[in-house]
Amino acid sequence: MQLKHLRTLLSPQDGAAKVTCMAWSQNNAKFAVCTVDRVVLLYDEHGERRDKFSTKPADMKYGRKSYMVKGMAFSPDSTKIAIGQTDNIIYVYKIGEDWGDKKVICNKFIQTSAVTCLQWPAEYVIVFGLAEGKVRLANTKTNKSSTIYGTESYVVALTTNCSGKGILSGHADGTIVRYFFDDEGSGESQGKLVNHPCPPYALAWATNSIVAAGCDRRIVAYGKEGHVLQTFDYSRDPQEREFTTAAASPGGQSVVLGSYDRLRVFNWSPRRSIWEEAKPKEIANLYTVTALAWKRDGSRLCAGTLCGGVEQFDCCLRRSIYKNKFELTYVGPSQVIVKNLSSGTRVVLKSHYGYEVEEVKILGKERYLVAHTSDTLLLGDLNTNRLSEIAWQGSGGNEKYFFENENVCMIFNAGELTLVEYGSNDSLGSVRTEFMNPHLISVRINERCQRGMEDNKKLAYLVDIKTIAIVDLIGGYNIGTISHESRVDWLELNETGHKLLFRDRKLRLHLYDIESCSKTMILNFCSYVQWVPGSDVLVAQNRNSLCVWYNIEAPERVTMSSIRGDVVGLERGGGKTEVMVTEGVTTVAYTLDEGLIEFGTAIDDGNYTRATAFLETLEMTPETEAMWKTLSKLALEARQLHTAERCFSALGHVAKARFLHETNEIADQVSREYGGEGTDFYQVRARLAMLEKNYKLAEMIFLEQNAVEEAMDMYQELHRWEECIAVAEAKGHPALEKLRRDYYQWLMDTQQEERAGELQESQGDGLAAISLYLKAGLPAKAARLVLTREELLANTELVEHITTALIKGELYERAGDLFEKIRNPQRALECYCKGNAFMKAVELARLAFPVEVVRLEEAWGDHLVQQKQLDAAINHYIEARCSIKAIEAALGARQWKKAIYILDLQDRNTASKYYPRVAQHYASLQEYEIAEELYTKGDRTKDAIDMYTQAGRWEQAHKLAMKCMRPEDVSVLYITQAQEMEKQGKYREAERLYVTVEEPDLAITMFKKHKLYDDMIRLVGKHHPDLLSDTHLHLGKELEAEGRLQEAEYHYLEAQEWKATVNMYRSSGLWEEAYRVAKAHGGANAHKHVAYLWAKSLGGEAAVRLLNKLGLLEATIDHAADNCSFEFAFELSRLAFKHKAPEIHLKYAMYLEDEGKFEEAEAEFIRAGKPKEAVLMFVHNQDWEAAQRVAEAHDPDSVAEVLVGQARGALEEKDFQKAEGLLLRAQRPGLALNYYKEAGLWSDALRICKDYVPGQLEALQEEYEREATKKGGRGVEGLVEQARQWEQAGEYSRAVDCYLKVRDSGSSGLMEKCWMKAAELSIKFLPPQRSLEVVRVVGPQLIGIGKHSAAAELYLNLDLVKEAIDAFIEGEEWNKAKRVAKELDPRYEDYVDQHYKEFLKNQGKVDSLVGVDVVAALDLYVEQGQWDKCIETATKQNYKILHKYVALYATHLIREGGYAQALALYVQHGAPANPQNFNIYKRIFTDMVSSPGTNNAEAYHSWADLRDVLFNLCENLVKSSEANSAAHEEFEMMLLISHYYATRSAAQSIKQLETVAARLSVSLLRHTQLLPADKAFYEAGTAAKEVGWENMAFIFLNRFLDLTDAIEEGTLDALDHSDFQDTDIPFEVPLPAKQHVPEAQREEVRDWVLTVSMDQRLEQVLPRDERGVYEASLVAASTGVRALPCLITGYPILRNKIEFKRPGKAANKDNWNKFLMAIKTSHSPVCQDVLKFISQWCGGLPSTSFSFQ
Repeated sequence: MQLKHLRTLLSPQDGAAKVTCMAWSQNNAKFAVCTVDRVVLLYDEHGERRDKFSTKPADMKYGRKSYMVKGMAFSPDSTKIAIGQTDNIIYVYKIGEDWGDKKVICNKFIQTSAVTCLQWPAEYVIVFGLAEGKVRLANTKTNKSSTIYGTESYVVALTTNCSGKGILSGHADGTIVRYFFDDEGSGESQGKLVNHPCPPYALAWATNSIVAAGCDRRIVAYGKEGHVLQTFDYSRDPQEREFTTAAASPGGQSVVLGSYDRLRVFNWSPRRSIWEEAKPKEIANLYTVTALAWKRDGSRLCAGTLCGGVEQFDCCLRRSIYKNKFELTYVGPSQVIVKNLSSGTRVVLKSHYGYEVEEVKILGKERYLVAHTSDTLLLGDLNTNRLSEIAWQGSGGNEKYFFENENVCMIFNAGELTLVEYGSNDSLGSVRTEFMNPHLISVRINERCQRGMEDNKKLAYLVDIKTIAIVDLIGGYNIGTISHESRVDWLELNETGHKLLFRDRKLRLHLYDIESCSKTMILNFCSYVQWVPGSDVLVAQNRNSLCVWYNIEAPERVTMSSIRGDVVGLERGGGKTEVMVTEGVTTVAYTLDEGLIEFGTAIDDGNYTRATAFLETLEMTPETEAMWKTLSKLALEARQLHTAERCFSALGHVAKARFLHETNEIADQVSREYGGEGTDFYQVRARLAMLEKNYKLAEMIFLEQNAVEEAMDMYQELHRWEECIAVAEAKGHPALEKLRRDYYQWLMDTQQEERAGELQESQGDGLAAISLYLKAGLPAKAARLVLTREELLANTELVEHITTALIKGELYERAGDLFEKIRNPQRALECYCKGNAFMKAVELARLAFPVEVVRLEEAWGDHLVQQKQLDAAINHYIEARCSIKAIEAALGARQWKKAIYILDLQDRNTASKYYPRVAQHYASLQEYEIAEELYTKGDRTKDAIDMYTQAGRWEQAHKLAMKCMRPEDVSVLYITQAQEMEKQGKYREAERLYVTVEEPDLAITMFKKHKLYDDMIRLVGKHHPDLLSDTHLHLGKELEAEGRLQEAEYHYLEAQEWKATVNMYRSSGLWEEAYRVAKAHGGANAHKHVAYLWAKSLGGEAAVRLLNKLGLLEATIDHAADNCSFEFAFELSRLAFKHKAPEIHLKYAMYLEDEGKFEEAEAEFIRAGKPKEAVLMFVHNQDWEAAQRVAEAHDPDSVAEVLVGQARGALEEKDFQKAEGLLLRAQRPGLALNYYKEAGLWSDALRICKDYVPGQLEALQEEYEREATKKGGRGVEGLVEQARQWEQAGEYSRAVDCYLKVRDSGSSGLMEKCWMKAAELSIKFLPPQRSLEVVRVVGPQLIGIGKHSAAAELYLNLDLVKEAIDAFIEGEEWNKAKRVAKELDPRYEDYVDQHYKEFLKNQGKVDSLVGVDVVAALDLYVEQGQWDKCIETATKQNYKILHKYVALYATHLIREGGYAQALALYVQHGAPANPQNFNIYKRIFTDMVSSPGTNNAEAYHSWADLRDVLFNLCENLVKSSEANSAAHEEFEMMLLISHYYATRSAAQSIKQLETVAARLSVSLLRHTQLLPADKAFYEAGTAAKEVGWENMAFIFLNRFLDLTDAIEEGTLDALDHSDFQDTDIPFEVPLPAKQHVPEAQREEVRDWVLTVSMDQRLEQVLPRDERGVYEASLVAASTGVRALPCLITGYPILRNKIEFKRPGKAANKDNWNKFLMAIKTSHSPVCQDVLKFISQWCGGLPSTSFSFQ
């Protein structure tokens, strides 16, 4: 320990003014100094003085200086200071938590002598010493003090141990006494410990010893039992003075003693177990140290002096900086202060066992402390300041720490997992596991408190990869083990530790209930799972679905929604829970139902305060109301009456809330007066019983307390007079008679004549009772009374009066009894019959009217049938001889034996139609013989056969069938029976049956299916010999696939498919078998080919040996070469037949040539000694260079042949010059001459002949002349030459003729040149008429060869303007044509334009046509289907043109089923009021309302578009001639309907508007003339069902089912309209052409309606309003008054109307306010759009201020 002076807190004075005492607060935030002036100065932890207050004397009469302060201490909570004074008193001052708080004396303890020293070790406990030698205890809670122990010697010092549970006092006689409040298991003794040589003014209790010193200048360290450990003697040191005070460090490892100008420091050495003195701190002029105080964290020591100074010292052994973020100050061997340098927060880490802290680490995102001592492990959470120390033997630093759980640290070492809860000094537990992964361990430590459960600590971990163990950490026992079939890769307990989730490697998610030990798989694929924090709600992802379990107790009830990405996390805060999903590059939040999460969790935990707090944040909706009701019920059951009162207040149950408020006041008053639970008071219990309407229990509670008056008052307040009178009677109450009178008077006053009559009857006054009964309209009671009293029966007038009243009230049976009693049987019988009292009627008739008995029996039977009592009716019909009715009743009552008995008594015709019905019953009971007999009696033998067939009784069926069935029917029967035999494995029997009915194919199929191939082949050979071969082949393939090769071989060979057998053995590597089969069954060369393939598979010398063995080596080489396996052929020839190599090279070369690999082929030809073949190859491919190269190198004789071939190629390409050169190089001029002749190039031929073959020149010239004569005397060149000659001779006409005759298809340039020359000559030298004729001939010829410009120029030279224009037009040179027309003859401008349009149309160049003729271009766009181009172009024209083509496009789209695109057209371009368009608008509306998938929030924009288009149309209609027409009214109605649909979609996007959406769906029913009725009723019914309007839902969905049946039947005639009488829902609606609701949903509705019908819990009545009519009907049936529909809901507006500027437009104020509130809270853009539309439609919105009146 080192002391370093920091600062002077209080400057010393010049004289003696000693600091009497000092103290640090427990929280280290305050430091108090008491001066000689009896003033307490308060400093903060930084040494700044912040406050002060003066102490006060015990009695002011002695003055303020009449005492000294001798002791001072802070309370453990640091908010109070105890001051011990010499005037025999201790004051406790409350100083508060903040500086400047008012100082108040809260306790004072008066003593019998002066207080000399004082400590405050524990809450409420102050220990102090007195001058008289006593050590006493003051209790601040009871404000009393008591003596702990007493001595006869002045107490000079008092100190405590480190834990504050033991005290040590030093006395003036040197005695040191020890006392323990709790010895903490140390076993150390109490009482006098040691006798020190002098008064131990300096006394300190360290961890391992007691240090005492005094005026003898000796410091003695005593052991735990008082023996001397060490002595430090300074008595011989002249510089040392007496020791005045001592202080031990908070950790007990250091002691500081004060004397004169000096502080001596001693440190305990754990290793040497002795005290070591450090260098003393000497300060000149410090003078005597009078007080020492050590800060609780050990970092500061303050010393007070005789002169009034206070010095502050820093105390530490060493300091270090950890990662530049934390400062570690070792204030003792076992204590470290960890300070966060950025935030300034500090944590004191201390070993409670005094072990030296060796190393401190800060881990887990710099939040958690880990430190080792020799025998313990220190852990701590810096954020919560929770520290733990557990026993831990050194393990070499191999531990792994996991800090994923905020409450517990997981330590893994050597296969053992240890759990340590922060703030606890014992480990929670240890388990063996090899899987230390935070995802495979789950710990829950009191994370969510549940009612009735104080401590809840559980652990789940993996024992092995497939086994999970669950441990209760409090009891340390296993509470569950789960064995799973596959590896577990994730697990987690819920916060209450009742449920365990785990996932296996197959991504299956399982839920385990720990209490019931049941395991459930809740997802078969799970990529993400997490418990929602603070609840038992579970969120998981299954591919593209988000799954949420709001009630995990019902895992089958899962809420699923579609997502398009991956869940990445959960965020909970601000009153909502969101699931974060990454969709591409964005993150989308899906909000969960916070009501289900928060409220459900609070209820499950029994935390009703939390539930109330949550519900108070919600608006009152039906869902919220249901939650309040649930909470009220649970709160009452738990007797949390204040919560229940709050619930009933919220629900508006004023009476219950007031009743509970009064009850709470009683309970609170009782609790205040008597303590305990006020809810146990008898009045509270009785009132709660009254609240539950259990009045007998309340009465019992009152009477148990003898509170008779209170019980009677209760009954009177409830007007339960009988019970009140019964209590009075039971208790003999004196006011009994008065009660009875008051009761009778009250009954009469309240017109309860019946009860008054009963009262009179009980008192014996019959006439009065009868009079009251009749007055109350209860003649039956009067009759009963009369029948019991003979004296009353004698009163004829009274009886007549009663019978009249009975008949009037239709109480015929009672009237009959009365008539019978007064002996009037005729009237009695009539009354009995009218009242259906047939038993009495028959009994009376037997006595009085026997003839009527038969009629009465039949009537009795009819009545019983009406009452569905068919069984009872049978005998009555028999008695009445009504056989048919008796039979029907017996059948209806399922009295089959009776029915048979009656039928047997009837004639055959009557009974035959009833026998089958009875037979069906006995067939269902499997009593087939009886059923057969009955079917036969009823002439229904076929039904009996069917019965036997269905029952599998084939013999009986066949026996009957042969009697009455056709052969084909018997065949069906036999086949069915055979199939049954086959199922039983009786194949032979099945075969016989099949063959018997001539169906052998079925038997063959059966044998094949069961792989009985021999039987199959036998039947195929017998019945289908032509298919036998194919069958063998098919079976061979199947057997080969199964690996049954020998059997497959047999079938292949039977099918004569030896190749298939060989291939089978080859593919299996069985070459010997393949060779055997090929040789035995193949052709002459088959075995050679197999041998070749076998050898090839072996390769090398093994192949040679095999082939030599088989004698096929040379043949195999040839075969390999022929099959292009040249490498194998070369290999075999190299090893065995080298002389075969050239032959193989030649074959290889020819193969390469065929493959186009000419260079490789060249090499192979040369290797084979055949260079000539290589030359021919290159010549054939016209690779002349290569051919010449090979010829020159290897075959010079072929060079000339190469040149000739090359020349031939050049001639084919018309390159005569090159060909001539090559032929001359090859010395073959004759060939060149012949080629020129063949090509008609006579001039070149003559030249060659003259130069190289002059001897043939003359003959060639003669041949040329013959040829020219044969071709008409001249060729093209001849004509041209002749023309030139005529021109030179001046014969221009003949020259022109020659030029005009030139025709050379190969040279258009020559023809153009010649013809132009002819025209030029004619114009220059011939007469105009002749020149005109020539131009008219030349012009078309030039046009024919594509020279349009030249032809036009010729025409223009002779002023032939039209011909020139036509030439330009034909050449598509439109600009030139236009220019010519414009400049030379404007008459032809239209002519050119017309041709230009036709050209553009024909060419499809619509873009160019637009500039010429827009309408034509638009029509062309339509023909080509380019609608977008058409509309875009039409947009630039006038409004009329645009809407013509918009209408055409819309019609096209509607025909294609694209009503949405058609609607978008009118959204974009507006809807004109053209009558021609009306059908389009109606069709768009009809298609939209009939389309599926539009009953949701996502369809809003589609409905809004339809609404806006119809609004635009109606606005246009108002301005047109169609205003107020029938069409206008129809479109206004469509606009209203589309507004309802759009508003409904908007409301569906907001939870609080779901009732608005439902009402809109209901309102739309009044428009089913325009809507598909089945779809409208389905949507209205489902909407009503979702919001809990089950009556409406049942009626609408029932109507929907009727409509679907009507659609199936094609008529609405069978519809029942009774449910919709007096409503505005139309009866006559168009029959939909098809079903608009899918089959699955129809069946779901059918099931629900059937279930509700069976339950009979709903009334089939539509709800009514104050008008007494159906609440959604605009028309009141009784008055005919029509109410305006609300713009928000469509419901009639009866009151609270908000009117708009537009006439006829209004809204219900409540609905309007609700809609506005929803917009304000949700900021929904679609709802805002609805408001915007209403504003446009209705001429603005009303004032937006809310009204909730």
